[in-house]
Amino acid sequence: MQQISVKTQTSQSVIYIGDDVLQTRLPKLLQGQTNFVVTDSNVFALYNSLFKTYFKDAKIFVLPHGEENKNFTSLQSILEQMTGAGLQRTSKLFAVGGGVIGDIAGLAASMYMRGISCVQIPTTLLAQVDSSVGGKTAVDLGGVKNVVGAFYQPQEVLIDPNFLHTLPDREIKCGMGEIVKYAALSGEIFDKLQNNLDKLSSLPFLSALTSDCVQYKAGVVERDEKETGERKCLNVGHTTGHAIELNHNLSHGESVLYGMAIETQMAIDYGVCDKEYGKQLLEIIEKALQVTPISNVRFTALEADCQKAKSDKKNTGDGEIKMSVAKNKNEWTIFSLPFAEYCNVVQSAVSKLKFST
Repeated sequence: MQQISVKTQTSQSVIYIGDDVLQTRLPKLLQGQTNFVVTDSNVFALYNSLFKTYFKDAKIFVLPHGEENKNFTSLQSILEQMTGAGLQRTSKLFAVGGGVIGDIAGLAASMYMRGISCVQIPTTLLAQVDSSVGGKTAVDLGGVKNVVGAFYQPQEVLIDPNFLHTLPDREIKCGMGEIVKYAALSGEIFDKLQNNLDKLSSLPFLSALTSDCVQYKAGVVERDEKETGERKCLNVGHTTGHAIELNHNLSHGESVLYGMAIETQMAIDYGVCDKEYGKQLLEIIEKALQVTPISNVRFTALEADCQKAKSDKKNTGDGEIKMSVAKNKNEWTIFSLPFAEYCNVVQSAVSKLKFST
């Protein structure tokens, strides 16, 4: 079992990765307080024996599966159930699921009695390589992704790769979106993907990259917990990705792949991203998109997507759209464009990319 610590100015999280992580850590974490579990309907059905084994004495809240349920109504229901269960400041919340559960349950933990301990147990590839680490919690509002939330570090993150065996292929691709993001930031991860393009549909290969991604993110979060500087690098592909996510019925990771492709092409066109490196990154993204391709995605009318980008929380109110993009191997930068220019350049970039037809 591997152990990774994330130490910030206000807290410390410990991340455990391994096949034995649940049986090793959960009995200790469940002792001595009232416990509350948030999961979703898919995970609850797939892993009912897990809940009966470890959480038989805990109150379990089952959220219907899907991003559309990551909203204030669901958040209020969770908080009401927490109150009804008699949770105290010494109580502990366990988030068992993918990114949606981690986000909304983490936010509930941060709000209840001004904060109770939270343990993240990510069950998807995306959550294991990215969203369960770093303390970002949120719900969606008004069609804008993660616009209401808080930074709230979990006490522990328990990453068990055995969960991944039940994931459908499209969920594997979703997690790949965040792995490719780390390749855009880390030369080491970039090289591993570039040298193994034929393995991008291989779960063992992708799962083996979990530690690399978590180590990279842990270092960034330690240096910049509240995203005032370096942590903005973790938004590569996310400005345009978030803008298209809800408009095209795509998962978060799929949207990040498309957003990363569009923004990389834009950065190449403006000379922000090295042309040769950018071509290599686009090749990795293209290969990732070919895993369980979605034939009905058509970026032919992008006005609505561009309007969504206007509401992105990474913008600073100066009328410009802010994008984190790769410059070269191990290099990134903030790339900004006025809104009208951004819309025109998005259209141009999409026309150059292979998924534009």
